Amino acid sequence: MSNQPTAIALFSGGLDSILACRVVAEQGVRVRALKFVTPFFDYDLLAREAQYRKKIREKYDIDVEIRDITDLYLDMLLDPPHGFGKHFNPCIDCKILMLIEAKKLMAAYQASFIITGEVVGQRPMSQRKDTLRVIERDSGTDSLLLRPLCAKSQKPTAAELAGIIDREKLPYCSGRGRSQQIELAAGFGITGYPSPAGGCKLTDPNLAKQIKTLFSRKDMVNRDNVRFLLVGRQFRLPHGGWLAIGRSQDENDAVLGLWQPGDLVLKLNDRPGPTALLRYSSHPADISLSAALVVRYGKKIPGGPLEVEVIVRQDQRDTILRSSPLPDEQLAGLTII
Repeated sequence: MSNQPTAIALFSGGLDSILACRVVAEQGVRVRALKFVTPFFDYDLLAREAQYRKKIREKYDIDVEIRDITDLYLDMLLDPPHGFGKHFNPCIDCKILMLIEAKKLMAAYQASFIITGEVVGQRPMSQRKDTLRVIERDSGTDSLLLRPLCAKSQKPTAAELAGIIDREKLPYCSGRGRSQQIELAAGFGITGYPSPAGGCKLTDPNLAKQIKTLFSRKDMVNRDNVRFLLVGRQFRLPHGGWLAIGRSQDENDAVLGLWQPGDLVLKLNDRPGPTALLRYSSHPADISLSAALVVRYGKKIPGGPLEVEVIVRQDQRDTILRSSPLPDEQLAGLTII
């Protein structure tokens, strides 16, 4: 259908964004869904984009593409114009950034408007009626942005005025309840959709503190360090070292995958245990402390020796250290980022 209108959708993967895509597609519009990712949300999808796209197509009949906006996001997070939410979450500026990026892609997709799954009153910071107006104003998407689930409470958009979208056929959702969305999903035969739990690490109280600590050192803020911060147990060592220790085999693999030139890798020599990565220090005291932490979190062998061997790999050379587990009283004195 050569004259079929096209819309770009911001796609979170939650029920509201799924419904927004389906509601608009129901009116004969081709919907191109964009899933923006950063290390704070859904970054793991980059490694399995083909499987994810297939799953969303088969489950919800939606075409989705993944776009990594990490570098732009980190720049924004250093000083978000509209501030933070309860923790370190810049929800308003996050949505503005995504809409700006979506708008840039409109010509490439031959899209005439943008859609989101936002619902008035659903989120206290970013989905108030006044805030929704700020988002469209500051993203430059005024009249281009259609929020199909709550459009009837908004002024008509260009897509409606042009007759691409029939406003009367749109649903009306509002507030924090989900009964209207659940009923709408049932009408589309949509089942097995995600629960509304947030997936953004910036809203996690403990992680947010760690992230805020990192962002207080602007010289340390980059993609690699952010990913490093978000894996394993985190420790700041006395001589400037930054240590991450895996808590599972998956995390061990992730820690090892984050190695950068200058980093030291530590692991037990003769038994299962964590993989650790030491960054920003090769001071003997930091290396010794890191080894003691690796032993502490390694597998214990009943009746086995208290002191065990730790392999330390630095500049492609392996050194063996013998170390005892770090005592509780010393652990308490370490700053966990």
